[in-house]
Order: sequence, then C-alpha cells, then structure tokens
Amino acid sequence: MYRTVLLRKYALTIALIFLALVILAPIVITFTNSFMTEREIGFNYNLIGTMVSADSGKQDEFINLKLIPDWVSFAQYETLLIQSPKFLFLFWNSVLLVVPIVAGQTVVAALAAYALAMLRFPGRDTLFLMYIMAMLMPFQVTLVPNYIIADQLGILNRAAAIILPGIFATYGVFLLRQFLLHIPSALIEAAKLDGAGYMRTFFWIVLPLVKPGIAALIVLLFVDYWNMVEQPLIFLDDPFKYPLSVYLAHIQEGERGVSFASSLLYMSPVLLLFLYAESYFIKGIQSSGIKG
Repeated sequence: MYRTVLLRKYALTIALIFLALVILAPIVITFTNSFMTEREIGFNYNLIGTMVSADSGKQDEFINLKLIPDWVSFAQYETLLIQSPKFLFLFWNSVLLVVPIVAGQTVVAALAAYALAMLRFPGRDTLFLMYIMAMLMPFQVTLVPNYIIADQLGILNRAAAIILPGIFATYGVFLLRQFLLHIPSALIEAAKLDGAGYMRTFFWIVLPLVKPGIAALIVLLFVDYWNMVEQPLIFLDDPFKYPLSVYLAHIQEGERGVSFASSLLYMSPVLLLFLYAESYFIKGIQSSGIKG
C-alpha cells in the first residue's frame, strides 16, 4: 500500500515537472533567442540539412534548434530601445491605457462589490444577476453598443473610448463580491454597534481584509488589458495611439531577432507584477472561491 502511494506520488511529481517544462519552454526560448544574432536565429529555424533514412532511403530535412547562443548579441535591444523610438512610444501608450483601466475598475469594483455583498436594498439580487449576464456575454456582443456609445459621445480615436468601458467592466465586481462573502458578518455588525457608517466600515474594516482579492484582481486585469488587441484596432484610427500589443503583430519576417527581443520586453511587466504579487494573488483566488 505504501509503495503504491509512493509510486503515485513520484508519477505525479514527474508529470508536473514535465508540464512545467512545457509551459516554461516558450519563455526560455524567447529569452535565449533574444540574445542571438539575426543570422544565428535564421540558421536555427530554417531547414538546414538532410538526413538519409535507412528504411526508405529518402532524405528528410531537419532543423538545428539551439537554446544557448554562440555569441551573445544586444543588437536587437539597441534597435528597439535606441535606434527606433516607436517601441518605447507604443510601450507608454500601453501604460497610459492599462493603468487607468486597472485603477479605475479596482475602485469601482470594490465599492460595487461592497454594496452587493454587505448592504441590503431592494433589487440587490436582480442587479447582481444583471452583472452576471453582462459578464457572460462574449466580447463581440458588447463591442457594437460600446462603439455606438463612443461615437455618440465623440470619443472615438481617443483613449477614453477604451478606458471608460474598461473601468466599468463587470468581472471585477463579481470577483470581489465572491471574496467579500467570506468576511464574517460579525465584524460588520460590531462596526455598526460602534457607530461606524457605511463608508467608514468599508475603509477601516472591509478594505484591509480584501487586500488579497484586490491584488488578484489587479494582476488579472493587468494581464487581460495589457494583451488587448481588438479594442485598439476598432476604437483607434491613429496607429501612433496603438498599444504595444498591436505592434508585435506588425514586425517584419526578416526581423526575427527584434521579434524575440520585443516579445521579452513585452512580457516583462506581466512577469514582474505576478512575481511581486504572487502570494497575494494565490490567496485572493483561493479566498474568492473561484476555481479555474
């Protein structure tokens, strides 16, 4: 019995290690290839040779794929960060779009989730059901109404056409409400007995307890909107207002080294944010009761 459990444990460990390697492989390849010269990258990813099969006698083409560069080169990063200002320009476009969305939706979601979870008023459950229905709608369903409203408000081809719908999105309300439901009601009742109002209870009691949930929401929102492509292409007409996520799709075929370097720089903010808030993120997801 003990031996069977031990074998299952080892098998599970090996399977998880293999899965982790598969998941990390694209990141490792992107990192190492970003320091290769354009010639070496072309040598690695082109069909460079033939091998005679002993059975059929046919010649099979093969690829010589290497992870470690023969010669470390920073030419791609020099091209992106010094010679071409477009990358940094679009990088800051992404920052100016994503940061207001994440900050605004976090504030709105925290207040709305507090009202839907802790306060009692007529139509509360119906209102939350409407939030659920709006959250379950595909992005393509809400795209046309958002475009029409943005056109009527005169904010097309402006950052506000993307920021405003992002601030009032419904996912953050749902996530934080699920987290707030785990807060003991006795704490809220004790605050009321002490004479604390709704806002004082929110800032002094609820907000400190919901920090892990807010951290998880910030990470999820940042990843989602940092990778957005459809909204900028539809709401923005000026290519110089596009975020960095759109730029990656327009890198030329002959610039594979630049593509790897830009991809690494592009994913760096997401990786750094996740590593910084990893413990809060995991705790927030676990406490919310949402399982992937």
